[in-house]
Amino acid sequence: MVTTTSRRAAYEKTRKRRSIAVAAISSLIVVAAIVILVPQMPRWDRVRTSFFNGEVFRDSFPRLLDAFVLDVKIFLWSAPAILVLAMLVAMARNSRSPALFPVRVFTIAYTDIMRGVPVLLWIYLIGFGVPGLGLERPWNSPLLWGSVALVLTYASYVAEVFRAGIESIHESQRAAARSLGLTHWQTMRHVVIPQAIRRVVPPLMNDMVSLQKDVALVSLIGPIEILRRAGVDKSKFANFTPYVAAAVIFLCITIPLTRTTDYLLERERRRTTGTRVRS
Repeated sequence: MVTTTSRRAAYEKTRKRRSIAVAAISSLIVVAAIVILVPQMPRWDRVRTSFFNGEVFRDSFPRLLDAFVLDVKIFLWSAPAILVLAMLVAMARNSRSPALFPVRVFTIAYTDIMRGVPVLLWIYLIGFGVPGLGLERPWNSPLLWGSVALVLTYASYVAEVFRAGIESIHESQRAAARSLGLTHWQTMRHVVIPQAIRRVVPPLMNDMVSLQKDVALVSLIGPIEILRRAGVDKSKFANFTPYVAAAVIFLCITIPLTRTTDYLLERERRRTTGTRVRS
C-alpha cells in the first residue's frame, strides 16, 4: 500500500512538472508571436501613438488614480447595501408562510423586472428620473441615485445567488432543526443561511468583481470618476492613452479579486468533493 501510494505521488508530481513546462512553453510562444507580429502591422505606429503614448500615460495616471477614489467609495457603500437587500429578498422568496404570499409575488416581480433591464438603462431612469421630481439638495444628487440604481439592480442578481444557496440546503437540515424545536426563522438564521452563504461565496465574489467595474457607469449621469476623467483627458490630449491607463487601474483591482474567487471556488470544491480542480 505504501509503495503504491508513493508511486502515485511520484506520478502526480511528474505530471504536474510536465504540465507546468508545457504551459510555460506555450505561453512564451504566444507572447513571442505577439511581440514579433503586432509591430509588423501596417498602421501599428499610429495605434501605438494613439493608445500607448508613454508621456500621456504618465501625465494622466495620477489624475485617474484620484478619480478612482470615487469609484472605490461607490463600491464601498453599495456592496453592503446590495448584500443586505439581496438577503432580505432571498429570504422573502423562500418563505413558506401563506400570509407572506403577496411579499413573495412582489419579490418575484422585483427580480424579474430589475434583471430584465440593462444596468445602464436603470442608471439613466433612476439617476435622471428621481432628481427630476424637484427634490432639494442633497437628495437630487445624480451620484446618490446612480448608486441606488446599482444597488437595486445588483441586489436582484445577488438575491438569486442567495436563493440558490438556500435551496441547496437539504430538507433534512430543516427537519432536524424543527425536531429540536426551532422556529422557521430560527432555522433560517442558525442552520440554513450560514451553510448557504459558505456555498455561494465564489459566485458572490464574481458579482463583486462585476460591481467594481460597473460603478464606472455612474459617470454617465454626471459624477467625475475614473471613466469620465479618462474621457476628459482623452479630449485634452486628443489621445486614447488615458483609457488604457484607466483599464490598467481597473485590472490592478479586478485581477486579484478574480484570483481570490478562483481560490475560494477550488477550496469549496475540495471541501465538498475531496478533489482538486485542475487549471
